[in-house]
Amino acid sequence: MENEFAKTMSERTDEELVKIVTAERDKYNPIAIEAAESEIAKRNIDTNKFEEIKEKTTKERIEKDKVDSKVVGSGIRFLNLIIDSIIWYILIVITYFLFWIIIPTSVSTSNGFIVGIINLVIIFVPFFAYHSLMEIKFQKTIGKFITKTRVVKLNGEKPESADIISRTFCRLIPFDRISFLFMKNGIHDFLSKTKVIKDKSE
Repeated sequence: MENEFAKTMSERTDEELVKIVTAERDKYNPIAIEAAESEIAKRNIDTNKFEEIKEKTTKERIEKDKVDSKVVGSGIRFLNLIIDSIIWYILIVITYFLFWIIIPTSVSTSNGFIVGIINLVIIFVPFFAYHSLMEIKFQKTIGKFITKTRVVKLNGEKPESADIISRTFCRLIPFDRISFLFMKNGIHDFLSKTKVIKDKSE
């Protein structure tokens, strides 16, 4: 009878197979390991690579565990939300004030649709600018500065600008802003592959 994991293992890369039979062996059941070893033999993969890949994978797991141990809880995330929401509302008020000083008064009494669009811009531009620029530059918003936390990639490295922009866009998903109350990481963390951890200076 063919091993039930044979097809799955045949779709794995050489490196993935080596990881399964070495550094990640404890994550799989014996039948899956057997299928992986069989596929390795079938491909005649050089066993000299095993130690190198095992060492690399073990190092990655240690780093990941280190990051996971620093992930902050819902209480701190909620405090971040409160602080950052206050900052966002202040920025909206400032933007609104400046915008209507610069734009002619006649616009405020013109087409209601245009006024509605302008109001949306006044609300969401500060939101995107605040979260994106702060986290791209510092890995922190003001809320995170106060709670001594920061945003990192899953491996603990500094996120790329694209990661932060994606993270900010994902914040607009309904209920995202309170999703961290029901799961270890919020929706925007999960989709952008980022985490909020205690700052290294702590």
